[in-house]
Amino acid sequence: MSEQRRNPFRGFLDMASEMNRMRYIGSYGQDSGQEDRERTHATAWVPTADVFARGRDLVIRMELAGVAPQDIDVSFHENTLTVSGERGRDVDEVSFYVHERFYGVFRRSMTLPAGVDEDDITAEFDNGLVEITVKGGAVSSEPRRIEVRNRAG
Repeated sequence: MSEQRRNPFRGFLDMASEMNRMRYIGSYGQDSGQEDRERTHATAWVPTADVFARGRDLVIRMELAGVAPQDIDVSFHENTLTVSGERGRDVDEVSFYVHERFYGVFRRSMTLPAGVDEDDITAEFDNGLVEITVKGGAVSSEPRRIEVRNRAG
């Protein structure tokens, strides 16, 4: 019989980052001239990610094409994994006809399952992708049912 897994990562994406990204695109479109203003968490672009289980490990692959590995910061604090950094422009003084890629500061935060220790987390960069592996992060305990007793008897 095939073991059916419950998805323990449902809803763990940083909703605030996604809402900010959608607000930015909806308000300014693809080319907003935003590059000239100071970037904050609210105006940072959010890299796309795939999250999946590889055996017992949780794997997060984030697309960071054009970002140098030394410009990527991966941190972990209070069960929150944050990937941040900056993608700079490699061309100055040009007139864009189409401007679809995001430049500048980026940030993406995800809440990891309880019990993850920073020693369980590794990150590697290859060909524009940062792959973060959380050892044992895909293993989740099932909810335990608590019996409700009737006081009246």
